[in-house]
Amino acid sequence: MKAKKSEDFSEWYSEVVQEAGLAGYAPIKGFVYLPPYGYELWELIRSHFDERFRKSNHRNAFLPILIPESLLRKEAEHFKGFTPEVFWVTTSGDDQLSERLAVRPTSETLFYATFGKSIKSWRELPVLVNFWNSALRAEIKSTKPFVRTSEFLWQEGHTLHATKEEADEEVMRMLNIYKAVIEEKLAIPVIAGYKSELEKFVGALYTTTLEAVMPDGKILQMATSHNLGQNFTIPFDVRYLGPDGQMHYAWSTSWGVSWRLIGAVIMVHGDDRGLVLPPEVAPIQVVVIPIFYSDAEKESVIEKCREIVLRLQNAGIRTHLDDRTDYTPGWKFNEWELKGVPVRVEIGPRDLSEGKVTLFRRDELKRARVDDRVLVDAVRELLSEVQKNLFRRARETLNSMVSEAKSMEEFTRILEIRGGFVKSTYCGSNDCELRIKDLTGATVRAIPFEREPLLSNCIACGKEGKVTAYFGRAY
Repeated sequence: MKAKKSEDFSEWYSEVVQEAGLAGYAPIKGFVYLPPYGYELWELIRSHFDERFRKSNHRNAFLPILIPESLLRKEAEHFKGFTPEVFWVTTSGDDQLSERLAVRPTSETLFYATFGKSIKSWRELPVLVNFWNSALRAEIKSTKPFVRTSEFLWQEGHTLHATKEEADEEVMRMLNIYKAVIEEKLAIPVIAGYKSELEKFVGALYTTTLEAVMPDGKILQMATSHNLGQNFTIPFDVRYLGPDGQMHYAWSTSWGVSWRLIGAVIMVHGDDRGLVLPPEVAPIQVVVIPIFYSDAEKESVIEKCREIVLRLQNAGIRTHLDDRTDYTPGWKFNEWELKGVPVRVEIGPRDLSEGKVTLFRRDELKRARVDDRVLVDAVRELLSEVQKNLFRRARETLNSMVSEAKSMEEFTRILEIRGGFVKSTYCGSNDCELRIKDLTGATVRAIPFEREPLLSNCIACGKEGKVTAYFGRAY
């Protein structure tokens, strides 16, 4: 690693992404590709969400990537919000299409025109559907792998309900699932709350959000869950026959996360040696490296390493043996530290003769020797310790990067010096929210679900304060 995290954060991030084998730049501006290591990380994150989705009776399904323009225009406000970002298909081979086709920026309209149309009776509700796919939004400027690219992998859930109350429950159910996975598996603490009217999803009654702070002081939106009310079901005529014998428009929600979660893991946990992965989402949780100095030692050491790998794999621990002979142990140490593998097992002739094994933990760069007989339990315990430690450190960072400001001057000074979340009070008007954004570049990241005490009058206009919110400069 050439760049230092504390000196050139952006360059450090780009270097980690590429050198650790997570992603590479495609030959199209704004697009990236994922090598196996990066995709395996995404698959593990996906598996944690999928498990919870299934337990809450959501089912995975599929939608096509192309959407007719006429379909998008059925929900005018929603379509207007995405128009500048849409990629369009206008020809099929050499033939001009009679109607432009949008390459999916999001799937709301297509969902209502397909799954929504199949609903006839209240007995078929709720409809709880999830999609794992990619979406495309034109991002040519300021691209950043996993954080802002023209195509991205994501998950988008769409549901239909009989009442607003049921939709409200769904919104919070899914936000809580997101929070559990992000904090428990990715080891990243978040702040939860509502988006403001200006920041909510286009076409939503309201949007809930999870926001995290990155080491450079910028805020990253981690997940959102929206109550869309009847703003889509009315224009798409999604109705059902109720038990009262009358036709009713359904209520709907949508919710999603994307591979920007990988970007957050890199930024929050990484260090000057490279990636640091939480064990719960690490493609390789343990790497085993043999150490020998002669051919006489080689056979017995590698044989022991293979035995240990088998024991750990049988215990359900994702383990890899690096028995390459054309690289030195030191070179291997650096490579696997760069890739962020949580635990390294080192075995040499001395360990073999004494019945010991050396364990190295990536988060603290510390070694310890344990008895070979308790290796599996020791590794399990160490992986658990690493997971907890990464969350603890990230929580301390979050706490240290939440400030309070009672005036615009104090607000601006905090953003310039340290960034992070700035908790301030404003009158709740769109005009003052826009004024704060124009003056400072900060937006309302989250309005707490439980109202927090007012800190002052509105920092923008000086009138009576109505809302205390978390502001920040976001990616």
